[in-house]
Formats: sequence, structure tokens, C-alpha cells
Amino acid sequence: MTSKIGILKTAVMAAGLSVAATGCGGSQDTNGEPGVGEDETMQQPEVKGPRVLLETSMGSILLGLYPDQAPLTVENFLAYVDAGYYDGLIFHRVIPDFMIQTGGHTADLTMRGGTRAEIRNESDNGLKNARGTIAMARTGAPHSASAQFFINHTDNPFLDYGAQGPNEWGYAVFGTVLEGMDVADAIAAVETGNAGGMGDVPAEPVIISSATVVQP
Repeated sequence: MTSKIGILKTAVMAAGLSVAATGCGGSQDTNGEPGVGEDETMQQPEVKGPRVLLETSMGSILLGLYPDQAPLTVENFLAYVDAGYYDGLIFHRVIPDFMIQTGGHTADLTMRGGTRAEIRNESDNGLKNARGTIAMARTGAPHSASAQFFINHTDNPFLDYGAQGPNEWGYAVFGTVLEGMDVADAIAAVETGNAGGMGDVPAEPVIISSATVVQP
């Protein structure tokens, strides 16, 4: 495969590179229901956990979380939401037909500090990196995720636990998009380029104005 996505996937598989771009893992800088679209092929369990509403400059995205399958990851994510950590951050890494990533940078590409401790990788929970699911970004170290996460824009089975070999760590899925996948698709389609020492940065910032827990 010679496409950009094919090269990227090959690099991740061969070198264990992070889904996160430079500075996109946990603390390396510092410091309804399951179907999200008719084309989804990897089914996820029913969402029975908390919901989080992302209000972005391009529309709203409602996330449903899986505390039974990913208790540490969901607890960690909700702690950031409750603290208002994601408010004012951008989707800083956008790759169509792969994923859209957020949770680390402000509109001027400054890395937001104050992250919590890194968490155990829960990618062995049986959840798959299917289109519309959300998963934790990290560095090449398996247990390095903290604040950053991404929405899978397509099925990405090569990111799953065991995909690169028996007991090889993947990227921990902890929720899914319940509403607003059309917004995620629109974000994935924005023009991107190089900025702040990173690639795949939207030319016009896509900002999360707020992330809040909402009732089902």
C-alpha cells in the first residue's frame, strides 16, 4: 500500500510508533447506541455508562463511555472533563480515513500542562478500534496515556490489542460516538498542514469550547 494512510499504518505496525504525534502522548511533553453509521463493520457493545458532550466550533459530538470494560480509562477521562481540562483545546491532528485527535493543544499549538499520572493500558478489554470509537493516544510506551484521545474515523483493527502479535498492546478503546459522527467526518475533511513542528494540523483551528457530562 503506497497511500499516506498505508504508509502510516505500516510505520505504526513495524516500529510501534504512537498514534499520537510529537507531544501527543500522556506526559511526554511535561510535561443509543453503538452504530455510528451504516458503513460500520466492527460492532461495539451497548453503551450503559456516562455520556460526555463535546461542543466544538464545527458542531456537537456526544460520546458514550464504557466503564465496565475500561474502568481506569473512563475514570481518568471523566476527571479531565470535570476539571474543564478539554475546554479550549483543539483537534490538533487530523488524518481522514484514520483518526482525529485532541486533548493536548490550545489554538496557538501550546501544549496544555497539568496532566494527571499516566494510566494502565486497557486495550486488552476486548473493545475494538472501530469507526466512531474513542481511544487513548499515547507514546510508544504502552502505559503512557493520560489526557489525549482520538476518534477513529474508520475501522482500525491494526490498533487493537494483539494485532501486532500475541499480547502486544494496542490503543485502549473506552467509548464511542453516539451522535455527531457527521461532525467528526466534517472535522476529518478539513484542510491540514504543518505547524508547530507537527503535521496534519488543521489550517483553521477546530476548537472544543466545552466538554461536559450529560444525562442519557
